Formats: sequence, C-alpha cells, structure tokens
Amino acid sequence: MFSKILIANRGEIACRVIKTARRMGIATVAVYSDADARAPFVRMADEALHIGPAPASESYLIADKIIAACKQTGAEAVHPGYGFLSERASFVEALEKEGIAFVGPPPGAIAAMGDKIESKKLAKEAGVNVVPGFVGEIRDTEHAVEISNGIGYPVMMKASAGGGGKGMRLAYDEKDVREGFESVKREGLNSFGDDRVFIEKFIENPRHIEIQVLGDKHGNIVYLNERECSIQRRHQKVVEEAPSPFVTPAMRKAMGEQCVALAKAVGYHSAGTVELIVSGADTTGESFYFLEMNTRLQVEHPVTEAITGVDLVEQMIRVAYGEKLGFTQNDVTIDGWAIENRVYAEDPYRGFLPSTGRLVRYQPPVEGWTDDGEANGRRGIDGVRIDDGVFEGGEVSMFYDPMIAKLITWAPTREEAADLQIEALDAFRIEGLGHNIDFLSAIMQHPRFRSGELTTGFIAEEYPEGFAGAAASDELKRALAAVGGAIATADADRARRIEGQLDPALAAPGDWSVTIDGTDYAVSLEEAAITVDGEPVELEMEYTPGARLLEVALYNAGSDEDAEPVEKLGLQLEPTRTGYAITTRGARHVLRILPAHVAHLAQHMIEKVPPDLSKLLICPMPGLLVALHVQEGEEVQPGQPLATVEAMKMENILRAEKQATVAKINAAQGDSLAVDAVILELE
Repeated sequence: MFSKILIANRGEIACRVIKTARRMGIATVAVYSDADARAPFVRMADEALHIGPAPASESYLIADKIIAACKQTGAEAVHPGYGFLSERASFVEALEKEGIAFVGPPPGAIAAMGDKIESKKLAKEAGVNVVPGFVGEIRDTEHAVEISNGIGYPVMMKASAGGGGKGMRLAYDEKDVREGFESVKREGLNSFGDDRVFIEKFIENPRHIEIQVLGDKHGNIVYLNERECSIQRRHQKVVEEAPSPFVTPAMRKAMGEQCVALAKAVGYHSAGTVELIVSGADTTGESFYFLEMNTRLQVEHPVTEAITGVDLVEQMIRVAYGEKLGFTQNDVTIDGWAIENRVYAEDPYRGFLPSTGRLVRYQPPVEGWTDDGEANGRRGIDGVRIDDGVFEGGEVSMFYDPMIAKLITWAPTREEAADLQIEALDAFRIEGLGHNIDFLSAIMQHPRFRSGELTTGFIAEEYPEGFAGAAASDELKRALAAVGGAIATADADRARRIEGQLDPALAAPGDWSVTIDGTDYAVSLEEAAITVDGEPVELEMEYTPGARLLEVALYNAGSDEDAEPVEKLGLQLEPTRTGYAITTRGARHVLRILPAHVAHLAQHMIEKVPPDLSKLLICPMPGLLVALHVQEGEEVQPGQPLATVEAMKMENILRAEKQATVAKINAAQGDSLAVDAVILELE
C-alpha cells in the first residue's frame, strides 16, 4: 500500500480523504493557498505546502505546483477530490510521466467522458439511452436557433466542457436561445477554457438520478445503487438521497447494467458516477437517458456509503494501488435510507445570493465525522453525520465554492431520515453570514418532498416568488408564544435579583402579550401551568437567561407524567429590543413580548419606513461587472437586461423592474463590485 499520498484539494473533501488515509496508515500531504493557510485540512495533514495566491487559477489549478509538491514530499499518489484538477486528463498524464499514481480513473476515460459531445456518442455506441439532440459543432447564434427549432422546445444549451451547473441555459423559445447562447459560450470559456456548446431536448418533469459505479484495474466493475438528486437550484444539487423513492428494483437493474456497460466501454476504474435524466411521468421506468459521467468522487458520496457500507475513498485508494475489488455485484445491498443536505453560504431570503464572510459562530449539531473503519460509523453519531472543512472564526472565501458543510442523516426509513434532518438543522448554529439552513428545513417538511414526487423544477415550482421561511402552523405559533412568555418571566426574575436593575421585592410578571406575525397571544404563567389565550399548553424546557439554544418538548394537554412528548423543538434565540427572534422549523419568528398591562401602548411605537430603492440598480452580491447593456439617457422596459455580474464563476443578468430612463451609470465594465454597490440610477 502507498506510504504517503497528496490531496490536491481543499475544504471538507480534503478533510474526508485525510481521515480515511490516516485510518489506513497512510501519511498525508496537504497543499494550500493564501486563503486556506489556517484551514482545518492544513492542520490535519501530516505535512502541508503552500502553493500560491488565493485564486484557484494561481494555486489549486496549476498542475506543475502539485507535481512539484509530490516530489518535494515524496508523495507516491495524488487524490484529487472533486473539482479543480479531478477531471483533467492532462494532469493524470503528467503524473504518470513522473511515476506518481493518480487516485482516480485512467486519462483516456476522463477525456472520453469529459467532453459532453463525445461522451454522448460513446454512450450511444455502448447501448446506453441518450437524449435527442445535436452533438456537432454549432457555428453561431443563428445556427443554434435553427437547431433548437428542429429539436423542438424546450431545449437545454450546455457548454461541452461544463459541470457543476455552470455553462447551462434552458430555452423555451427562440428569444431565449438568442439571449442565452452567447452567455453559455462565455461561461464555458471563462470556467473551462472551452466555448463549444451542444443543444439537446429538455425532458419535462425530469428527475435527476445517478448511478454510482466502482471498478478496479482487473476488469471488475459494479454499481452501488442510485442516488436521487432532483432537488436543484440553477442546476446545482441541494438535496441528495439514496435510494431514490422513484426507482424500482427493475429500474435499478436496467440503469445499473447500462452504466456498467458504459464504464467498461471506456476502460474505467476507480469511483465514478453516471448521471441520468429520468421522466417522472413514465412509471414504467423505461424513459431514462444518459446525461453525463463524472469521472471522480461526488460531493454526495456519503449517502451511498451509508446505505451500502462501502467506503468509496478507501476503495479508490486500493484500486489505485492495484488491488482487486473485495466484493461482487451480488454483495451490494441497500440498508435503510440516507439524505444529504448541502449547507451553503447563501441567503435564501435574498434570492440565494452568495454570502461570503467570517463564521462568527459555527456549531454543528454533532461533532465532525471521524472514520473508525466500521460500516455503521459512516452513518455518523446516532444517524447524523457532518462533513465539513470550516471552523468558528474562519472565513468563507469568495474564491471557492460557498459550501459550509454537508449534513447527512441515516435511518431505517425515508421519513425517519427526513425527521432527523429537521432536528439536526434546528440545532445547527451559524452566525456571521447568510446560510440556507431555514430553506433546507422547509424542504424536509414540504408535503411534496415527503411524498417523493420530485422533479428538477421542485424549487422553482414550490417557491416561485422566492423563499420567505417555512410556513408555521397555529399549533407551532401557540407553542412559541408560550415559550416566549416563559423566557420573558425567567429574564425578569433574573433582573430583579441583580442589584440596581429591578426592585427585588417585586415578583416577576406572569402575564404577557406575545405578538407573532401580526397575531397577539395572551400568555399567562402560573405555578405549574401555562395558558395561551386561555388554553393550556404543556411543555418542558430548561432555560437559563442568556442561553441561545433551547430544547423544548411538547405534550398533549392532560398527559400523564410518563407520557412521551408529541414533538421536540430545537430553538435558536436572538434577543431583540422588545423580545426575541426565535428560529426553528425553517423560519425565523420575531416575538414582541410585552407585559400584559402595558401592551396596549404598543400602538404608539411608530415603525420606521424603509427607503425607496426602486430607482437604483444594486449589485446583489460581490462580483465582477462583465457587461453593461444600457447607456445613460436610454429608456428601458420591464425585464430588459441592464447589467451582467459574474459571481462564483456564474453570470447573473440584472433586469429592469419597471419602465424608466437611465439617469446615471456609476460603474464600468470590468469593475469589481461589492455587495449593495449602486451600478446605475434610474428616473
């Protein structure tokens, strides 16, 4: 076995590889940029080498620096993780010339599958179902329009070398093609150095299902079941689960066998994933089509590990060393259900804009995952696993992917795994930047998710006006009102015990008026009971003034002392001027808590009116102004593109919201913009 390997990556995947290598007795080398000098993966590795400035193009993407680091440290192999150099055939060839092993597939397979046009041809030759489309060279926009009209709308335009949701546009008509084709070419060129584009039929009501394959260098290839990855935003996966609630055993076998045939056709070894687009309207399961093959480890690999017990990182290392697979297809089973949510530094309340900055507070629900070598250990602590690469006080940089952590839950059933997700998300505390925890919790509670009726349009269809927090039931609001009254009494009781704050002879108030989302609740605390609007609410909690996390158990009214709670809530508390903001179950609820005898005076507390920003085009995220589409004095119409801002290697078109005239332009093409920077003014 290798004695030392280098991890050519960063963040959580670097930590993940280091943990398994350590268990296998393999020394590890980390490489890091300026931005990652204090990152956990750097401290975790046995050795660490600085390889350049923060931009990946000057550090992690430079193959020569990785090879030099291998030579300097004596690393015998390189694990690329995902992203960066993981799917670059030239990098593998360069390693082979230096006698350094690559923990991944052969360069020929990477090249064949990395080109979306060539990979579709190979898939078709291997007997794999492919989506109707045009896989030749597209000359220009007019040619793209001609092709799209011939295929029939809707169509998807994709950068041939694309991946990770970049370089993709959906077109429902000729106007969309004309507007988006050049943008796809630019994204492909900027992100991948290749501006070729292909066009294919867009499958409506599609499900995104992928098959995990694993092969050795001796011709043995198996498939490790499927993952459902249909819940996506801008073609980026948000939720993944294994198995899929849609796939039957017959579908699984048909999909798996076709994917193995494709892998064999390109001489594949190591871990890889074949992505399929599946028609959710066809219950026969026959309408599945090849989308692409990712010749690397996937972000969502932990859900496959949880249901199969197979450590994919360990298997990749063993295969790279030349070992045979220690199991066959008949040994692959499905045990329970696993769900992964990607916790991102993005603000769902502001249209999911990237939110970089410092993690002032970072407290995951359980300790980070450790590799003990046991199959059950891959399920984390009591079914909850955290894969992360950040730390409290650290920074989520604008230079890299904004993922903070992966939250994986495992349980015997899908419903139980989703319930575990909700509980864990309630206990996940992040402060200092925007994050999508509320949004993830809302998805886990959504009736459509619970029913398993998923498509890649789930988010756009269920949140067409954006996300404003998960809906709260009347029962939940009543419970929060009771909690608000209880903590207000506890705070007042503590205040009267501190000299100089309140007269100690006074008893803490027990009657409160609690306002939640515009509704007033009369809360009364007695010696052994709490009532809300005269109705009893039975709960159990331990609150210490100043606490920011609170666990609450709710019971049916009149329950026996030995009764089990009907629901457990994890609450995050944030003091406000007149009460508390309580975050739980996918939403933030602001509670105004006033003593009952003064609550009527609240009508005299005038709310400040926010300023009118409708006449300003404001940059919604830090980014690069790549294009200005208007000039001063030009009249614009609703929906007309005004500017294009690139952030996280993706282009965002900013449009006019109403008819107006451009009065003043404050930025120039090529400028780096801060969040909320005023690009132009309208009148």
